[in-house]
Amino acid sequence: MTAAIESLAKPVRRRAVMYGPAFVAAIAYVDPGNFATNFAAGSQFGYLLVWVIIAGNLMALLVQMLSAKLGLATGYDLAQNCRRRFPRPVVLGLWAQAELVAIATDLAEVVGGAIALNLLFGMPLPIGGLITGAAAFALLGLESRGYRQFEIAVAGLLLVIILGLVFDTLLAGLDLSAIAGGTVPAFAGSDSVLLATGILGATVMPHVIYLHSSLTSAHMRDLERTDSAPQHVPFIRSLRRDVLFGLGTAGLANAAMLIIAARLFHSAGENRDTIDEVHSGLGAMLGQGAALAFAFALLASGFASSSVGTYAGQVIMSGFLNRSLPLLLRRSITLLPAMAILIAGADPTQALVWSQVVLSFGIPFALVPLVLLTHSHQVMGPLANRPPTTAVACIIAALVIGLNFYLISQIIFG
Repeated sequence: MTAAIESLAKPVRRRAVMYGPAFVAAIAYVDPGNFATNFAAGSQFGYLLVWVIIAGNLMALLVQMLSAKLGLATGYDLAQNCRRRFPRPVVLGLWAQAELVAIATDLAEVVGGAIALNLLFGMPLPIGGLITGAAAFALLGLESRGYRQFEIAVAGLLLVIILGLVFDTLLAGLDLSAIAGGTVPAFAGSDSVLLATGILGATVMPHVIYLHSSLTSAHMRDLERTDSAPQHVPFIRSLRRDVLFGLGTAGLANAAMLIIAARLFHSAGENRDTIDEVHSGLGAMLGQGAALAFAFALLASGFASSSVGTYAGQVIMSGFLNRSLPLLLRRSITLLPAMAILIAGADPTQALVWSQVVLSFGIPFALVPLVLLTHSHQVMGPLANRPPTTAVACIIAALVIGLNFYLISQIIFG
């Protein structure tokens, strides 16, 4: 009987090895930049941009699935595959822009954590930024004990974010007919396009495209140590479930942010488009419990996403250049721009929103190589994309690039 149970349990355990990377990716989809852009969008435009969150999340599901599949099929992450397959000048160009994206990512996360500490404890923003950076470094220390420890810690912080937003959503209530109306694509001027681009940049995260493939390849190498000839194809279902649940949860969290703001602030004619104003507004309209839930969710987001961003930065440099910096040095370098903004006294919420716009411009530089590689049978073998998948991925890339050019034209000429 024991042998029979063990025989049945072994395939389950083998497939379970592939679960986890999407939850680390998901934390990047609910980082402080999402808080800034989604609450600003709901406050200024009500439910108008619900469709952008839905579209962005559907894009994210496909993109992260392709990233995970690349790691599964090749045993290498996206940056490593680019280095192995593309000319050296192309690789260097991709690395340079990916580093800029990593800096923009870290800016949003550190600033968000600093704001949360200020809201909760009245801590000066520069001190909060340093504490956020230190917390991220401590979380990354868990990775030295194995990726599972890091993934569990990040998943725990993701749970804090979800619980805080669910609590506030239940207090605010839902207007289902208004939410349904927001699923129809529409804009209301260049400001709404700017926020839509920010939402997209905060939803389809370029740095986590690189990271997801790296985490999946690490899981695959772990499996290969216990299975001399693992078959890749059966694990696709496990990857799909991991991505669907992890990224689907993040998508619901993003929608909750916009819905809370639309329900409370836009309907009352109050344009609360900074994190401080959102926090005070929740306290005034729903009570201090709602304000605390929001602040703790933001703090968990800042701590967890900052560690994920630094981890992704290591993956990017190591993959493209086959070199890496000491973790403390990288943490210090990426912390500098955020600390400069906090010390200078610039508007932190605007810094969050613009950081997400920068991220949206980095999406094509990660997405186009990903599509090219996952389309190739030489690279992917039997896991190569089918033509419909490639077509949809190309449409996503074209939409993102088109939206970015439209935004530029509106800013310059509109």
